[in-house]
Amino acid sequence: MGTDELVVVDLPPGPEWVGLVTRLWLDEVPFLPLDHRLTERERRAIVDRARPHFVRGTGGETLLADAAPVTPGVAIVMPTSGTAGKPKLVELHRVAVVVAVSRSAKRLGASPEAPWVCPLTPAHIGGLLVLLRAAILGAPVTMHESFDPERLVRDGEGAAFASVVPGMVRRLVASDLPLDGLTLLVGGDAIDPDTAGAARARGARLVTTYGLTETCGGFTYDGVPLDGMQVRLDADGAIEVSGSTVMEDYRLDPAATGAAFTTDGWLRTGDLGALDDDERLQVLGRADHVIRTGAEKVWPEEVERVLAGHPKVADVAVVGRPDPEWGARVSAFVVPSVIDDPPSLEELRAHGAEHLARFKLPKELSFVTEIPRTGTGKVRRNALG
Repeated sequence: MGTDELVVVDLPPGPEWVGLVTRLWLDEVPFLPLDHRLTERERRAIVDRARPHFVRGTGGETLLADAAPVTPGVAIVMPTSGTAGKPKLVELHRVAVVVAVSRSAKRLGASPEAPWVCPLTPAHIGGLLVLLRAAILGAPVTMHESFDPERLVRDGEGAAFASVVPGMVRRLVASDLPLDGLTLLVGGDAIDPDTAGAARARGARLVTTYGLTETCGGFTYDGVPLDGMQVRLDADGAIEVSGSTVMEDYRLDPAATGAAFTTDGWLRTGDLGALDDDERLQVLGRADHVIRTGAEKVWPEEVERVLAGHPKVADVAVVGRPDPEWGARVSAFVVPSVIDDPPSLEELRAHGAEHLARFKLPKELSFVTEIPRTGTGKVRRNALG
């Protein structure tokens, strides 16, 4: 296999990924990790669009016709999480990956010998970056097939690092396990303050990260950009980023690549944000998720963080539904902590009124058994009616 020949890896998560990623990296073989949880049709669609030379699956390696070479220097092709529409195929340069891993370690104060635990799938950038710490830094990495709070705590005993999503932190808190010595990089979505506080009270060090597949994962830690990364807001408050961890392009999609960048070369994240007096970034939410109710704007992520702190709420998502008078009304979908004792709309509004303006509070409540999410924990809002 050459350095311009793309390999798709279609294997379930497991310990063998650590050695496999290290071999592919050291041999400079560009690869695309495929999410094994997708249906066969979904995986086939990604393979067809990626046009790899090989697919490595449980049955061995398959050589494909109609392959397309990889852009010189590209090490990884990562499908985006695809919260709406089809996932794009992000090409990440080898230098960008090294910079992302090394600058993250520096910010965290993590030595090359520091152990890491990976409960995330390698098919998403957060999980893959943990595996790449073994390949690039030589760090000891333990890969889990799935998330298990007790196993994470057991394998992370001492002074380990782990990349997680907010839902995993909630389960760690609910398990009531001691988290002393664990550093948890929380990405994929914002974490509610109550859960973060409870995790810290159990001894965990929490570092909130913000980033995209297109930026080699998190480029701000607790709102502060990593060394060499620059953040700015456009006239509408949309977040734009520049720096050496930004993607090369979307594979075989020049139109999407062109639309992703400003005329002066900054990546459009699609998120809205604010900068405080110390230039610390606060992410408000996706620009296309804003609920416009009357003359006001409501970010569903902000409302979700508050409602998630109610003791009767196990999980929550907020969307805007059409309203003939106000244009849209704030609607909450809730998974009750106890199915026979769900929260009322009045209880949620009373809880939310302690933290939010009243126009941001839900006017409608629906109960569901599960919130549809991507593999990194982001709400699939288009799947909620």
